[in-house]
Amino acid sequence: MFRGMGNDARVLIGGRTIDGPTHPVYNPARADEIVGRSALADAELVDRAVRAAADAAPGWAALSVTDRRAALKGAAAAGLEDFENRARLLTAEQGKVLWESMVDLAGAPYLLHESRRLIERVAGEEVADDERGRFIRRRRPVGVVAVIVPWNYPVLLAFNAIAPALAAGNTVVVKPSELAPLTLTAVLHAVAATLPDGVLNVVPGDGAVTGHALAGHPLVRRVMFTGGTAGGRMVMRAAAESITGVGLELGGNDPALVLESAVIDDELVTALRNSVFTCSGQVCFAVKRIYVHRSHFARFVEAFSDAADELAVGDGLDPASSIGPLISAAARDRVADLIRDSAENGANVRELGSKVDPGGWDRGHFLLPHVVTAITQQSRLVAAEQFGPVLPIMAFDTEDEAVALANDSEYGLAASVWSRDDGHAFEVARGIEAGTVFVNVHQAGASDHTTPFGGVKQSGIGRINGWASIEELTETQMLIRRDDAATLPGPPG
Repeated sequence: MFRGMGNDARVLIGGRTIDGPTHPVYNPARADEIVGRSALADAELVDRAVRAAADAAPGWAALSVTDRRAALKGAAAAGLEDFENRARLLTAEQGKVLWESMVDLAGAPYLLHESRRLIERVAGEEVADDERGRFIRRRRPVGVVAVIVPWNYPVLLAFNAIAPALAAGNTVVVKPSELAPLTLTAVLHAVAATLPDGVLNVVPGDGAVTGHALAGHPLVRRVMFTGGTAGGRMVMRAAAESITGVGLELGGNDPALVLESAVIDDELVTALRNSVFTCSGQVCFAVKRIYVHRSHFARFVEAFSDAADELAVGDGLDPASSIGPLISAAARDRVADLIRDSAENGANVRELGSKVDPGGWDRGHFLLPHVVTAITQQSRLVAAEQFGPVLPIMAFDTEDEAVALANDSEYGLAASVWSRDDGHAFEVARGIEAGTVFVNVHQAGASDHTTPFGGVKQSGIGRINGWASIEELTETQMLIRRDDAATLPGPPG
């Protein structure tokens, strides 16, 4: 048993904690070690949570700008409580190294604080008076928002939806991932305690029961889902029953294009390595495949492989670890199968990096970093969102070819273009089918809370961050008085 936290993920409805069936949450670095236990909320508890949120919605929406800003200030402070212990708990349940858990955990107070800045704008109205009459355009909260959260960055990604939802005057029901629910649920309980009962509710559980019941509940007015494309399809099917709006941030198979005009130096190589392997490659918009101009190919592969070889894989709580384990045995085995398939089909596969604790290696879901070359565009590794520490690198001869290869995917979340000529890089970027194309950067934070973020094709629907989130989580309402009604056309016929 993991010691020192005692934070089980419990249901929270209308300000009350509710006990019930639970399942163990294991440490990916020591798969036989139970970190805590998580509730398995059933459809009846989901119904109660949604109804509690619906009951609280009118009062929360009616708060003045000043009162709502004050409420979120208190919520942000609660998000900082017990920060060090919560970060360690997050690493224990999710696996990533401690600094990554700190970044994840800091997302809650940061996003609550930044969303406070939007409240006055949300409450504002656009008024037009002219010869036609008066036209008032305003935004109304949608009501109850369901937030369904993944396991890779559970706190930050949850509050990417929760914070603007609250700022916009909505109430919220959150379903954490069953794989990493403990830290997020602890933060949610702390934040909810600063808010009126029912404004923020928590229903830990699995996707098939808890997630389906939440996405399909007729009183939910918007579902904000972050996760895999298959999960997004299930959310859409459930939400369709009530014509519920959805915001989906889904998978990505994100390409990086290293142009002939790029400079292959330590800065470029390190930046790309960090994008590929942060969180052991388990990031939706991490670089998943790299296309390099043939004139740089051999040099880039060698430099990137050397950089990847510096990584040490181990328990995320061990300061010697650069990256931690994968989230589960199934995730590790899936990535290992893609690596094996590549080798069996003639690709050049290089295993790199080092084991921090060789003796304890088999206890966790560990996988060393791999670099794969001499691989085709049609291979499974290139076509899939591998979500693990393995990278295919391929050469191209012309920029048109590189863009075509980048676009040859069902996904379109993010991409990047690397060149010493920024202007030319932006021109190339315009041809890439992705919601975000970075230039000479590809990392978390490059698309910050002010920048709309989301995917095209099967990478999602809608946009998040800042005002884009507010637009997703409110409805436009028009108030109209016509002074020229006598001149309007009558009914047909």
